[in-house]
Amino acid sequence: MQKNASGVNGSSQTSSRSGNSSIRLVVADDHPVVRFGVKNMLTMDPGFEVVAEAEDGEDAITQTLEHEPDILLLDLQMPKLPGLEAMRAIMSKSPRVKIILLTSTISTQQVIEALQIGARGIVLKDSVAGDLSEAIRAVASGDYWIGGERVVNLLQALHGLMVQASAVPEKKTFGLTPRELEVVQCIVEGCSNKDIAKQFTISEETVKRHLSNTFDKTGVSTRLELALFAISHKLVEPV
Repeated sequence: MQKNASGVNGSSQTSSRSGNSSIRLVVADDHPVVRFGVKNMLTMDPGFEVVAEAEDGEDAITQTLEHEPDILLLDLQMPKLPGLEAMRAIMSKSPRVKIILLTSTISTQQVIEALQIGARGIVLKDSVAGDLSEAIRAVASGDYWIGGERVVNLLQALHGLMVQASAVPEKKTFGLTPRELEVVQCIVEGCSNKDIAKQFTISEETVKRHLSNTFDKTGVSTRLELALFAISHKLVEPV
């Protein structure tokens, strides 16, 4: 991602906090293990203060509006209200809060949509250990964090992403969310609803809801049909 010191929302902006104050954060993720890990990592740094946690999209809105943190770390795939929808609600009521999305996977089109809504950063979960602290400081100082690096010129970055999105067709996923694709992968591997619930630290009812949505989107009616559909359309990795 090309950097340009003359870009909009550049580093000339300063954080709402003084340099000697901690950056206040809310951590929103539906996985308790992820929340604990992120919070534990951040609290080891005296420059960060986790003021609240949230386990779903609606709770993320409530905790953010109540605590008014400098930065909200928001999981893209959240129960009750997806991350992008929660972000829209927060931006309309508390636009001062800077939002960094945490996600296991994200398409170029989703990156563009997130930035257009108001996201200031996007960090992949497998890069959290190496990138998150730097991403938080970049965003707190007024810059953006996209693709594993600090970005000063958002307009230039968006242009590059749009060119990339138009040049590389998105893989057809039939409208399935990243979490639904993960559930489909588990189905192909022969996992039960109980196995899936345990793997992702969610309830079996949530698994059933994901499966019901997946059946509707793909037009199948059984787990076997879903597995065959996924394999034939290359929705999952080979087992």
